[in-house]
Amino acid sequence: MTRTLPRQPPQYRWLIFGVLSIGYILVFFHRLCPAVVAVDMMHDLHASGALIGLLSSAYFYPYALMQIPTGLLSDSWGPRRTISLFLIIACAGSVLLAMAPTPFWAVTGRVLVGLGVSTLFVCTLKILSQWFHAREFASMTGLFMALGGLGSLAAAGPLAYLSSWIGWRTSFFLVGGITLLVALLVWLVVRDKPEEFSPEDAVRNSEPSSAPRSLARGIRTVLSEPAFWPFAIWFFFNSAIYFSFVGLWGGPYLMHVYGISKGEAGNILSFSAIGLMVGSPLVSYLSNRVFRGRKPVIVLSSIMALCLTAALAFATAELPHPALYLISFGFGATTGSAVVIAFTAVKELFPLQIAGTATGLVNLFPFAGGAVLQPILGVILEQNGRVSDAFTTTGYAEAFFMLFLCGILACTCSFFIRETFVHHPAAKWPTTEIPVPPETSADRNSKK
Repeated sequence: MTRTLPRQPPQYRWLIFGVLSIGYILVFFHRLCPAVVAVDMMHDLHASGALIGLLSSAYFYPYALMQIPTGLLSDSWGPRRTISLFLIIACAGSVLLAMAPTPFWAVTGRVLVGLGVSTLFVCTLKILSQWFHAREFASMTGLFMALGGLGSLAAAGPLAYLSSWIGWRTSFFLVGGITLLVALLVWLVVRDKPEEFSPEDAVRNSEPSSAPRSLARGIRTVLSEPAFWPFAIWFFFNSAIYFSFVGLWGGPYLMHVYGISKGEAGNILSFSAIGLMVGSPLVSYLSNRVFRGRKPVIVLSSIMALCLTAALAFATAELPHPALYLISFGFGATTGSAVVIAFTAVKELFPLQIAGTATGLVNLFPFAGGAVLQPILGVILEQNGRVSDAFTTTGYAEAFFMLFLCGILACTCSFFIRETFVHHPAAKWPTTEIPVPPETSADRNSKK
C-alpha cells in the first residue's frame, strides 16, 4: 500500500527535532556535570574519591539497564509519553541531589537522574524515523548527537562559574527546574508520528502490521553474531576513557596537579564539547565521502585516542597548558564523536527488523564502561593518598595509566571490526513525497 504524507506543516518536524535536541542537551549535561563540581561535592559531603566515583557512575547503571526496556516502553506507551514521564523522574533526582545531606542520598538522586534521562535517545531515534525519510536518518542522528555537545559545553565552563556564584546545590535545583520545563515542552509539542495531526490520514496511511518478532529471539540473534562483539568491547573501553576523564576526573586532575581554578578547568573541559560538536559531523563526512567506509574512521579515532591517553599517563604533570586544551578537544573529537559511526555500523550489521534491538544492546556497553572505570580510578587515587586534601600526581599517573590500557584494548578491537559500509545514492532533502502510480500499458504505448 502506498504511503502518503499527511497534511501537516512540513516545518513542524524541525520544531519537534528542536525540542528533543534541548532534551538531549540536558542528557549530556547531567552525564558530565560532576567533573567541575566533584571537588566541591567531596568537601560538602565529606566523601572520598572512591565514593565520588560511585556517585558519578550511579548515573550510568540505570541508564545502561534501561536501554532494552526503553524500546518496549516506546512501542507500548509511545515515545512522547515515555520521554515526558521519565524527565519528571530526572527532575526529582536533580532536586534530591541538590538537597542530599549524605552521600547515600546524593547517590540515590544520581540514580534517579540516570533513570530519568535514559529513555530520550532511543525514543528520539524512533520519532526521527517517523518524521524524516530513511535517507535522512543518518544525517539527522549525527546532527542530534552533535547538538548534545552543547550539554557537554554547559556542564564545563558555564556550570563552573554558576556553581562558584550560587553553589553546586542551588545549581542542581535550577537544573531540575529546567528538566521539568523540558518535560512539559515534550508533552505539548512532540508528536510520535505525522499521522497524529490528521485522523483521516492516519486511517489512509495505515498499513498492515508485520507479525511481531520475539524480543528474546532478536537478542539471541544479536548476541550470537561474532561480528557484534568487537563493536561491543570497543564501545566499552572507548567510552570508559571519555566518561572517566571528561565526565569526572578531568576537572580534579586539572585543579590538583596544575593548580588552576575551577573556572579555568571548566574552560579546558569545555573544549571536549567543541571537539564533539565539530567531530560528530566530521566523522560522518569522512566515513561517507572520504574513506567510504566505517572501519577506517573508527581505527583512526582509536589510534588518536590512544596517543592522548599516553600523554596523560606518561607526562601527567609535564604537559604545557595548550596541550591540556588540545587533549580535551581531542577526547571529544575522537572517543566522543566516533560513536556516531559505530552506532551506524552496528545498525548496518543486522537486518532492519532487529536493528533497533542491536542498537539497544550495544548501547549498554559505553555506559557500562563509564560505570566500571569511574569508581576504579577513584580507588586508585585514594590509595595513593592526598597532599593538602588534593590527590597526588602519582595517583593521577596510575589512574591515567588505566585509561592508556583502555586505549590499547579499544584500538585492538577496532582492527577486528567488520566493515559495513554500503554505497547509497546521495540523499536530498525532500519537501513532500508524492506516490508514483504504476505504469499502465496505455502509458507505454503513448511513449512509443
